[in-house]
Amino acid sequence: MITKLDDLLELVKSKGKKRLVAAYANDSHTIAAVSAAIDRGIVDATLVGDIETMKKVCAEEGIDPNKFEMVQEANDNKAGALAVKLINEGKGDFLMKGLLSTDKYMRAILNKECGLMPGKKNDMLTHMAVMEVPAYHKLLCCSDMAIIPAPDFKQKTAIMNFLIQVSKSLENPKPKVAVLAATEQVSIGMPACAEAAWLGMKLTSEVAGDADCLLFPNIESGNIFYKACTKFAHAELACMVMGARVPCVLTSRGDSAKTKLYSIALAALQCK
Repeated sequence: MITKLDDLLELVKSKGKKRLVAAYANDSHTIAAVSAAIDRGIVDATLVGDIETMKKVCAEEGIDPNKFEMVQEANDNKAGALAVKLINEGKGDFLMKGLLSTDKYMRAILNKECGLMPGKKNDMLTHMAVMEVPAYHKLLCCSDMAIIPAPDFKQKTAIMNFLIQVSKSLENPKPKVAVLAATEQVSIGMPACAEAAWLGMKLTSEVAGDADCLLFPNIESGNIFYKACTKFAHAELACMVMGARVPCVLTSRGDSAKTKLYSIALAALQCK
């Protein structure tokens, strides 16, 4: 079982290269992370953005621009749409957010006519993170921290399945899922408690104190946990969106190139 994010880099390397398409890759963190992923033999990469700007960033960072395929699109909205188009044309295995805002990135993924959704009735996206917290003895898979405000029972079931999928990809044969609520007592007046009990009927493992996966009852609790771990507990992490036809790397503009490298590796590992 993978217990460190650095081990993730070696694991994904053994699975063969995937092609990443970065949407509006005009910033140094994105380019540096993609460059590092190429150097480690994890991916080949297509950068969609303003080529002059991207080459300038490469020069400033001491990165050879010839290691990337660059596709010109200076408008951030159009760059997001073009990156998705390349994925749909089979010219990439997964997507990565560059300098465009999260709402524009998500809009490109969710576009009903030319986006990346499977086209099923109950389609949904969830934000997934794998966290390496120094105070904890193994990696934690967490969801949802950024997309679904208050997941209902069906959405929680889907999130749980995504969590298990990701944890198994980290070579954990039997993930332990903690469905979080304010108390371990089943209180009908607290929907999160009742839903946790129902979801728990599908699991038989001993979880308390040894969880592999955390399923949050709402976006506030997930987001606060996520930020507290990174800001106060010095956690390292990898982040992506699941539920689209391909994995989609979603990190904050303030995240480090290292976080983005780990996120690229995690998404590459989920590619079919």
